[in-house]
Amino acid sequence: MLERLNQAMAHIEDNLDREVDVKELARIAGSSEYHFRRMFSALAGIPLSEYIRRRRLTMAASEVLSGQSSLLDVAVRWGYGSNEAFARAFRAMHGVGPQEARSTRKPLQSQQVLRFTLTIEGSASMEYRVVEKEAFQVVGRGTRVPLVHLGMNPAIVEFIKGIGRPVLERMEQLSDSDPQGLVALTSNQEGNQEGDHLDYFHGVVTTKEAPEDMETITVPKNTWAVFTSEGPFPETIQYMWRDVYTQWFPSTSYESVEGPSMLRTEIDGDTARAELWIPVTS
Repeated sequence: MLERLNQAMAHIEDNLDREVDVKELARIAGSSEYHFRRMFSALAGIPLSEYIRRRRLTMAASEVLSGQSSLLDVAVRWGYGSNEAFARAFRAMHGVGPQEARSTRKPLQSQQVLRFTLTIEGSASMEYRVVEKEAFQVVGRGTRVPLVHLGMNPAIVEFIKGIGRPVLERMEQLSDSDPQGLVALTSNQEGNQEGDHLDYFHGVVTTKEAPEDMETITVPKNTWAVFTSEGPFPETIQYMWRDVYTQWFPSTSYESVEGPSMLRTEIDGDTARAELWIPVTS
């Protein structure tokens, strides 16, 4: 898997000065486009589109400093339709505009070419099972929240607090299917950077009808990889997400498919026991 990911990275380098076809990158990596984007973001720490943008601006910076081409020629060569658009993107990455960089020779930023390697960390194993599950419904309430990598997510905390304990207790009484109890569904994540937004739905898996003050989400039939972990809250949950994409997926024949992921959490003081459901295919 890692070798094919590195072949995809080489393809990006060969096509930086033209449109990069993500479907072709996914084909080279031997995965779906959806899984390739998720895997890349988890491994690299930035979205694929951001990596390509930064690589182009790194190459553009060297041409700006060389002085052999006009700034407009450099802008067009690296995909910008005007000096103004190029200058905005250049300044956002390097902290100075291209004209200033050329005249003052100030230090610029560089996005290095990524190459993925396997790192062996400790001897801990990841507990998981694979479940076939027919289509089901989740009843609850949803919102859109910013992504937070470490620590509590204030937007989610406030959203759940706003639902109120009485409504949460009524939700729990509706639960009659696995996973039991309150679950959190996340989907439609726009990127992997802190502050990027995603859909968040707090509810229960049930066969019962939703009360008037709640919504219903239908989740299609899927194969699910189900992971369990226990440890300090909230780090255990956030590390579990990271480890699934950076360690488990690269070492198995499974890949994620588009659809909501589910998280069921039991908290006892500072300790959390979490069960994470991710839709997969092999």
